[in-house]
Amino acid sequence: MASDDEHLFRARTHARTVDLDVDLERVEWELSTRARRRAGACRWDADREVATIVLARRACEGYDRETLEAVVRHELVHAWEFQRFGESGHGPRFREQATAIDAPRHCESFATPRYVLRCREGDCEWRAERHRASKPVRAPDRYRCGVCGGRYEVEHVDSGRTWTTASGYGGTKAALGDRW
Repeated sequence: MASDDEHLFRARTHARTVDLDVDLERVEWELSTRARRRAGACRWDADREVATIVLARRACEGYDRETLEAVVRHELVHAWEFQRFGESGHGPRFREQATAIDAPRHCESFATPRYVLRCREGDCEWRAERHRASKPVRAPDRYRCGVCGGRYEVEHVDSGRTWTTASGYGGTKAALGDRW
């Protein structure tokens, strides 16, 4: 198994091969032992004008080389945006740069979600995964599908139980008890 230093060395080495006008002298690298869902993150210190790319140790250990390198490229786009514009997101500017360097718009989660939101319209394939009981999970009747605007249902992954309303959420949680 690779050490933390080896994981970071591989990430920095790959970063030098990426064709993106990011100042790597103003990028710091860290490995997180606490991250459970996201494979990487990029933080911006505006006072120092330094981006810190944080990679999850669990992702470094669990992903194959290509997937982890895609995470590095994704986070480098964030670093580039921070350096150029002082802010970063996943909007059109990000998508354009990510496409140019073959980086994914969103990185795969390496944890199984607790909930899956799924559109109920027959021809729509929208779905979203959640790890926490967010407002759309607790009260799906107040929200709409991210593609077609239709109503959606929420599934509790471990039990397979679904609901479409706030009361359905409460009932499912109560029915599952300790299995929630």
